[in-house]
Amino acid sequence: MTRHEAKNGRTGLVWLWLSAVVVVLDQVTKALIVYRLDVFERIDLMAMLSITRLHNTGAAFSFLSEAGGWQRWFFVTLGAAISALVVVWLRRLPASGRSWLAASLALVVGGAVGNIIDRLVYGYVVDFISVHYERWFFPAFNVADSAITVGAAILLIESLIAGDGRIPSRRHEKVEP
Repeated sequence: MTRHEAKNGRTGLVWLWLSAVVVVLDQVTKALIVYRLDVFERIDLMAMLSITRLHNTGAAFSFLSEAGGWQRWFFVTLGAAISALVVVWLRRLPASGRSWLAASLALVVGGAVGNIIDRLVYGYVVDFISVHYERWFFPAFNVADSAITVGAAILLIESLIAGDGRIPSRRHEKVEP
């Protein structure tokens, strides 16, 4: 963080607007799905894409969905803890110069908060985007899941690319004995 940014209080937290956009889009789309569709009701959009209202009490790919209820609070706590740590990370970033990193973190926070809201309000996450081919179905997901996935992908790519846009190399580093 530059002295000017520290003096003006400008940090990576300015990117939380992106988290807010994700939360709003996620909650609005889920509200529409809950209002318009019954559980398991499906609307085919294309041969490989459907809108299907599903309830996921577990994590990604319905992991722990049959665990008996304790997982609801576990995932709320885990999501809140991860979101808090990522917000601290954003707080320590400069407002400019690390835009890809800040955007990726903001997407992850927005997605996590969107799914936490579902768990608190419904006791499960509302999933509705269904990608499939003939009898094969990819696990259904939602806007929050998409934001987390895109944020994680950007974070991974950003971590592999040096600040100047080059892939980092260790060949030219001096090794101290």
